[in-house]
This record gives sequence, C-alpha cells and structure tokens, in this order.
Amino acid sequence: MSLRGEDGYELWLRYREVDDPARLSRYRKLLGRATVLGQGQTVTIIRSELERALPAMLGRAVSFSEQVSPGNGLVVGTADDLGAAGIDIPREDRLTLGEDGFRIRSAAVDGNTRLLVTGNTAPAVLRGVFHFLRLLQTHQDIDGLDVVSCPRIQHRLLVHWDNIDGSIERGYAGRSLWKWEELPETIDPRYDDYARACASVGLNGVALNNVNAQVKSLTSEYLDKIAALADVFRPYGIRVYLSPVFSAPMQFGDLPTSDPRDPGVVAWWQDKVDEIYQLIPDFGGFQIKANSEGQPGPQDYGANHDDGANMLADALAPHGGMVLWRAFVYDVTVDADRAKCAYKEFVPLDDKFRPNVFVQVKNGPVDFQPREPFHPLFGAMEQTPLALELQVAQEYFGQAIHLVYLAGMWKEVLDAETYSKGPGSTVASTVDGSLYHHDTSCMVAVANTGSDRNWCGHHFSQANWYAYGRLAWDHTLSAEAIADEWIRMTWSNNAEIIGTLKEMMLGSWPACIDYMTPLGLHHLMQEGHHYGPDPGFNNAPRPDWNNTYYHRADKEGLGYNRSSIGSSATGQYHSPLREQFDNPATCPEEYLLWFHHIPWDHRLKSGRTLWEELQHRYDIGVAFVDEMCSTWKSLQRKIDPARHAHVSERLRQQQENAREWRKVCIDYFGRFAGQ
Repeated sequence: MSLRGEDGYELWLRYREVDDPARLSRYRKLLGRATVLGQGQTVTIIRSELERALPAMLGRAVSFSEQVSPGNGLVVGTADDLGAAGIDIPREDRLTLGEDGFRIRSAAVDGNTRLLVTGNTAPAVLRGVFHFLRLLQTHQDIDGLDVVSCPRIQHRLLVHWDNIDGSIERGYAGRSLWKWEELPETIDPRYDDYARACASVGLNGVALNNVNAQVKSLTSEYLDKIAALADVFRPYGIRVYLSPVFSAPMQFGDLPTSDPRDPGVVAWWQDKVDEIYQLIPDFGGFQIKANSEGQPGPQDYGANHDDGANMLADALAPHGGMVLWRAFVYDVTVDADRAKCAYKEFVPLDDKFRPNVFVQVKNGPVDFQPREPFHPLFGAMEQTPLALELQVAQEYFGQAIHLVYLAGMWKEVLDAETYSKGPGSTVASTVDGSLYHHDTSCMVAVANTGSDRNWCGHHFSQANWYAYGRLAWDHTLSAEAIADEWIRMTWSNNAEIIGTLKEMMLGSWPACIDYMTPLGLHHLMQEGHHYGPDPGFNNAPRPDWNNTYYHRADKEGLGYNRSSIGSSATGQYHSPLREQFDNPATCPEEYLLWFHHIPWDHRLKSGRTLWEELQHRYDIGVAFVDEMCSTWKSLQRKIDPARHAHVSERLRQQQENAREWRKVCIDYFGRFAGQ
C-alpha cells in the first residue's frame, strides 16, 4: 500500500478517490455532471467545495454548469433557485426545513437520476452539500436518497478562550488562530478553512475571545478587526459573538459604576451595542462570565444575575442578539459544597430573565471533570432556556497529549434522565427546548483549536471538535456512529482500520476515568495547569481550590459525603434520582465517591473492597492505554508515516502519564487505607 504523507491540516475534509470499485463506478455514473444554481458568496463557496471534492473522490473530471441539463447529475440550490429552474419544492418541505434545514433526494427524470440538494437559505444548502459529500466520503449508497435534516439545537456555538495577546487559556494546540495584529488589513486564508470545518458539522456561531475578558476587545480598533472576521464567517452561515468584561463602562467608559440598574450604565451598553451592529449587522450577542473566579459582575453593586443579564439583553434585543449568562459560579459563602452553589443562586431567578437570555450551564456541577453527574440545574429551571456548555479542549483529560474521545461522555449527559416531568425528561429535552416548550435552544463548547498545523495538537483530538458539531446538530446520534464517520473521513474506509480505531476511541474515555478519577473521584489534577496527578494538594488560598477538599480521604474511607446526612447535594435532584444517589447501596458506582464517603473495607458489586476496587480500576485504565499503544503500532503499515509517528509519540506520553496517575494516587490513598 502506497501512503502519501499527511499533516492533519485537512481534518475530516479529506477528499480521496473512492477505493471501492463498485461504489466508485456508481458514483461516476450519477455524478458526471453538477449544477450549482444561484449567485452570491455562499454559492461561490458551494461551487468551490464541489469542484474540490467531486473530481478528487471520483478520480476524474466533473462537468460543472449553472443551468440544469438533461441526464444524470447533481443539482444544488435554494428552494427558490430550484423553483426558478423549473424544479418544484413543495411548500410543506419549505416549512419543515426552516432556516437551517436541508433536504437531499434523488428523483427519476426521463429515465435518469437527478440528485437534489436544497434548503431555504444558501447556508442551509452549504450544510446539505457537506452532508452529501460526507455520504460519498463514507462510501454510502446514494441511490434512492431522501434525507431531511434539521438541527435539534438552534444556536450551535464554538467558543474560544483566546486572549488578545495570542495566548489561549486552556489551549493545547499552539497560539490563537486570530492574528489581531494583522487584522483587519490582512485576512489569513486559515480563517476560511476554519469556517469550512465548522460549517461542515453544522456549527453556526463562534465566540472569539476568552470569557475572562479584556476590555480592549470592545474598542473601536478591535471591533473593526472583529467585523473583518465576521465578513469571512458570514457566507458560511456563522455569526460572531463576544465575551465582554462586565465592568467595561467603568474601565472603558469612565463611568463611576457598572451597576446594571444605573441609567448611565444602561445607556453606555446601548450605545456600544448599536456601534457593534453598525459594523456587524448579524452579530450574535454576548457570552458573560460575571461574579465568578474574581470576574466583576452585578453582585458587586448589590444587584443580581438577572439584573445584569437583562440589562444587556435589552440592549441586544432590538437587533436580534442574545445573552449567554454563565452559571459557573461557586461562592462557598452561598454553600460550603461548591457543587451546590450554582443551583442555589439561579433556581430562585427562574422566572426573572428576558426571553433572549440563556443561562449557560456546564455539563456537571463542578468543572469539566472526567466524569460528573449531570448538573442539577437541568430540570430545575422550567421558565429559563438553558444552554449546555461542554469543553472540547481536554483540560482535565490529559490535554492534547492523551487520546480521549469525548462523545460518549457528552451522550451520557444528554441522555441522562432528570425526571423533572417524569421519565423521558432528559437533559437533551431540556436543552433542545422540547421539554418546557421553549422556542429557542443553544449548545456551547470550548474550542480545542490553535495554530498547530493539525489544528488540535493531537490528530485524534480533531474527533472531539467533529463530534461536538454533529451532536449539536443532532443529539440522537450515537458516539459510535459519529466515530465511524470521523474515522472513515479522516483515516480510511478500510474495515480493519475502522474497527481497530473505533475500539480505541470508544474505550478511551472509560479508560481515562479509570486511570485518573475512578468511582466518582474528581479534581485530583495538579494545580494551575491541570496536567498530571496531585491528590494531596492542599495549599490553595481557598478550601474548594484544594484537591483534598473533593476526596476527603481519611483512615475511615474516601469520598465527599453529599448525601442527606452530608452536604445534601442529592436533594437538588428529582425523585427517584434523589433517593438513588442518596443511598450508597443504590448509587451508581461511577458516582459513588462523588456522593458518599465510603469505608475502605466496604464491598462493591465486584466483591472487592473499596481499596481493592480502586487499585483494580487504576490497573485496567493503564492496561487499556498499554493496549492502545500496541494496537496503534500494529497499524504502522496502514497509516501514513507522519501521522502514525505523531500519534505514536503522543500515546507513549499518555502511557507514561497514566502509569504516573496510578502510582501517585495508589501511593497517596494507600496511606489512608492502611496499605
């Protein structure tokens, strides 16, 4: 097998000649001609994508035109453009598709097969084209196609914790993609490639800057730069968002206060929002981190979260903008258990937010840990749309060194039952608006992209960017199905490679839990950078920044007692979860030490004591990484050399770190267990 060298830059948008002869023959017969209807920047992008993809995958030239001709072929255009060309799109189809949805279908015309890709808007058609190309990339049957696809989540954002100086908070793939010093005069071609990748998985929003914001991002100088990026992203159907600092009126506007109830502050934000929309008419809105980890907010002035969010929402509403108000707050004067704080602050405010405000809630109640129970705010705020916040960047998962596929974790959260309205009240139904009949919905994820040539630092970390986009579009997809797509598009359609890589990917998250934080342990990472283990860390300036705060190891046992005889965090969940979590005998073992302080000699379902089970879990986690190393090595002749060598080195480092996790944690906890 002759393998060309690759550096990962193409991501999953690799267009290689189809190596299934029967499939290739059929594709060539149906796709010798392609017609792209319409005009405009997005249509130009569609035509360019097809001109790049079809000849490469078919291994020969394809005839492109702007007028529909007889015979087999692909016809792409909006419903209006197809109608003008004499191809009727039924009114019910238009209503079903809305603004974002697309339809792909094959139709018999005079004994030939016409493949149609359409939607009501040009960006929707672009998404349909990417889906159609995905079908070809993954060697799917395109005869008799009839695909109708509409997003289950309306706002699907990738958010960047990028700083103006080019650094990235929790970034592990180089420096920021945004070259502020060059903008707006110089537009890096990589911006288009980034937008292509986001559009290909259905994302429609990008927040450009760190939630730990700098006031400089609101200056006229930087708004001009942001407008230049918005101009690049707009044809791909992607809107830009900003994370402003809440105290901007004082820092930037020379006002004596940033109190959201102050008329001068209200006027300042209204003027600033008007200025933004003059430059960026489709600006998406603001993501706000306030009164969290030292960031300023309305509580600094005796106001509350709803006062701050609503003031900004009122400024944005006339322009169609929205506010994403982060619920990542954990003032331990509110409750000594950090996991309970957000619930206690936000539930009393449930009916107080404007319609264009989302309360943005992390998947778990602490902080993007390898495994957490779902955040109890999901199912607790019936009147307020909640945006689910995930982290694609692997801050607590070995960063861009470890191979950890996160789709399984996200599916566990999305599919979790809240029981807020009985069975079927899943987190997903809360987020997509169906449970409480909200007509708006949002998902947000912290990006893992950077200036590294392969975008994400690790070739397999690209899968998490891809999986997030696919789940934000359709959260009913399985982690396995998404992995299958990504492997076929990124690596190969070879059955052995697919099966081998899928097994590695699907097992990587459970293994990471086992070699880092098994049985509900959490927050054992080293301080500051969060890479590697340090369960004994206890020198932080506040208790809940110490690792010992979370595991409570002593000679009696291990774990944080959040039961009704502990911090009562179990009481923030609905029945029957409340009772299930509250009893050590019924609490799922994956959350056992999250909710309970368990004696070292307590017998688990395996028959092993807690201490024995802890050792076993660390052992099987390390063993899986050892197996991944061997498995990957066996594929050396089937994977291009550059990417194989890169992943091999990353796996070696992961193996070394997993063994360190096991040794440090077993040695540390063994002192308390008397071992």
